[in-house]
Amino acid sequence: MKLDVKAFALTCAVVWSLGLLLLTWWIMAFNGPSTNPTWIGQIYRGYNLTFVGSLIGAVWAFFDGIVGGAIFAWLYDFIGARVMTVRRMAA
Repeated sequence: MKLDVKAFALTCAVVWSLGLLLLTWWIMAFNGPSTNPTWIGQIYRGYNLTFVGSLIGAVWAFFDGIVGGAIFAWLYDFIGARVMTVRRMAA
């Protein structure tokens, strides 16, 4: 089975960015906003536990998800094609 690289990458981007956004809002709902540095804030510049920081993090996560999803789907298709070629040769 072959994956559509663009569709998979877009799906990963939307899921990752919404996940980070909702997780940030969840933490802020229980602990309140904070500008203290977080681990993910060291990766995504401008991200912190504030409303604006959550939006900045969601944008970073969207592009991170696009790249990661595209690489994963491309590798999946590439390896799947190689395995199918080996199986045909062995049969």
